[in-house]
Amino acid sequence: MKILILSLVAVISIAALALTQGSRAIQGSEARTPVLVELFTSEGCSSCPPADRFLMTLDGQSVPGAEMIVLSEHVDYWNHIGWKDPYSSHFYSERQSAYARRFGLGDVYTPQMVVDGTSQFVGSDFGLADKAFAKALGSPKIPIHLSLISVDASNSVHAHLETGSLQGLSAAGQADVYVAIALNRAESQVSAGENAGHKLAHASVVRSLTRIGALKPGQGLAQEISVKLEPGSDSRN
Repeated sequence: MKILILSLVAVISIAALALTQGSRAIQGSEARTPVLVELFTSEGCSSCPPADRFLMTLDGQSVPGAEMIVLSEHVDYWNHIGWKDPYSSHFYSERQSAYARRFGLGDVYTPQMVVDGTSQFVGSDFGLADKAFAKALGSPKIPIHLSLISVDASNSVHAHLETGSLQGLSAAGQADVYVAIALNRAESQVSAGENAGHKLAHASVVRSLTRIGALKPGQGLAQEISVKLEPGSDSRN
């Protein structure tokens, strides 16, 4: 499995109801508008593979005018039915629950796609996805620049982060800035549960999502950051 070295995501906090911004560290394009796409999925869910394939298509930059920043976040609440998703974490289940409260949903579900933190729908619904992408392309973004400094002997990534200033929030609002480290591609041969016998493929599987700071109204952020890669990660790919 290859590592996408740095996938930087600046996400507005759940309480702030404002802008969301994402930017690839290496593959960003000034001609494209960043659109952040989070897919809450599970290898234990039989409805999820079509959404996983859709996310892979989006990762191939299939939306005109958009720089798609895709994140596959594997929840853990399907693990009890026979297959433990190797990429799952309770952290992503909690993150999805926070989105459910924000959107006023009675419960969580998979596959769920969240675009720019402001739109949610079933992750394989192409029609609703197109509407969400159009909305995101017309929304203001916060400029982000991330430059890689080094990867040390302990397999920690060191980088410099700068953002533009945050506008449009009340004095009490703020935007939390996160750094995501994700597997570029991942595969599993599932031997139990609803997807037993199937080989599943995923794009940009999040392995860590670390809060590194916060933006407040009228303020930007400039700081050095350090993120530890998981054991076995190849920082050269």
